[in-house]
Amino acid sequence: MRALFKKMKMLKLNVSYIYLKGVRFHAYIGVGEQEMVVGNDYVIDLRLQYPFAKALQTDDVVDTLNYAGVYDLVRDVMSRKAKLLEFVAGEIAHELTTAYPQIEAIDVKLTKLNPPMGADCDGAGVELHLINDKTIDIP
Repeated sequence: MRALFKKMKMLKLNVSYIYLKGVRFHAYIGVGEQEMVVGNDYVIDLRLQYPFAKALQTDDVVDTLNYAGVYDLVRDVMSRKAKLLEFVAGEIAHELTTAYPQIEAIDVKLTKLNPPMGADCDGAGVELHLINDKTIDIP
């Protein structure tokens, strides 16, 4: 394994991501009264640009972003009642960058699996692509 890391010294890590894919929640998000009472099922796909190059060499969790901690934060946000998916996706991004300021960018996809609109579909939702300006070096 050490030989691999020696070989990687010739390569420069350009970008690195931590992701959670297809995380399911039952939550209470919606403008309709019924949605606030019975809730709905949601799926979240999350991709976080995070500088974990050091973890490639150390094999130490302190040198990366622990996705279990990320999940716990997302679960906390999804446990709160809200009207709009846009608001919830924004709260997820805000909470993540507050807890983990080294996050460089966030992609959040939040899908309501059974939207109350009479359509036969796999879901409806929102998708955010955000850049953390605090991590960008501006000359």
